[in-house]
Amino acid sequence: MQPTEKIWRNGSFVPWDEANVHILTHALHYGTGVFEGIRAYDTPRGAAVFRLTDHLERLRRSAALYEMDLGYTLPELAEAIHETVAVNNVSSCYVRPIVFRGAGPMGLYPRDNPVEVAVAVWPWGAYLGEEALEHGVSCKISSFRRIGPNTLPPTAKASGQYINSVLAKLEASRAGDDEAILLNEEGYIADGSGENVFAVRDGVLHTPPTTASCLPGITRDTVMRIAHTLGYDVREVNLVRTDLYFADEAFLCGTAAEVTPIASVDGQQIGGRGPITKAIQDTFFAIVSGRDERFSDLLDYPVRAAV
Repeated sequence: MQPTEKIWRNGSFVPWDEANVHILTHALHYGTGVFEGIRAYDTPRGAAVFRLTDHLERLRRSAALYEMDLGYTLPELAEAIHETVAVNNVSSCYVRPIVFRGAGPMGLYPRDNPVEVAVAVWPWGAYLGEEALEHGVSCKISSFRRIGPNTLPPTAKASGQYINSVLAKLEASRAGDDEAILLNEEGYIADGSGENVFAVRDGVLHTPPTTASCLPGITRDTVMRIAHTLGYDVREVNLVRTDLYFADEAFLCGTAAEVTPIASVDGQQIGGRGPITKAIQDTFFAIVSGRDERFSDLLDYPVRAAV
């Protein structure tokens, strides 16, 4: 990770190296935090944050599920994010807002612990590697199942929930693969460790429905919009592992991974970036760099005072 200069915390900026928490922070012990992964991209108009309002609305929903009051309006948080990007002079970066229960009483009852809010930004290239954007990644179906809706709410991005993905990611790494794909409790495909999954067969895109315990991804929604605009059919259906083995193309998508082809699953070769994946990937990168006016509403620029 490449450090930047300042982190926004509870309404003011602190130096990167001083953005610390107490060892008895509730979220550190019990995972009581929610977060978002967001990207800002360099465009001809300057730094633009991709789908900022949608990300912040999901952050608000995640916090509400864990009964945490953000303490700030969404426009205030949007302004804080733009200011954090600007103060660190990074026109293209990853943005991590996090809301968490701070130090206070120890125990599982969290309401007496203060809620803290912070925003950090740093330069971050392709999450799964630059070469993966063209050649794809190898994936392994994990033996760990994705959390179910009656275990923890999979629609929330809560920090404690991601230990599920950490176990899957470690397992895939031990097997020599780049990424893990988790099945849900019924044995259908849910998600990658930090991405949504798409399979292409006979020119049609298939992706698990949110009822399959997948995260309602914002990049996932973007991919579906792109596919419809390009004339492709998209179907939200339950998928089994063989739907990936025999796919013509498959890819992962998410804020960090962007649009990354899948080269293989459990050693079954899919082949990397196919023509439909490439068309969606090319359109995605044109959008985020401000080069596709059809989707200009997806970019959020800082509000500047009139001169």
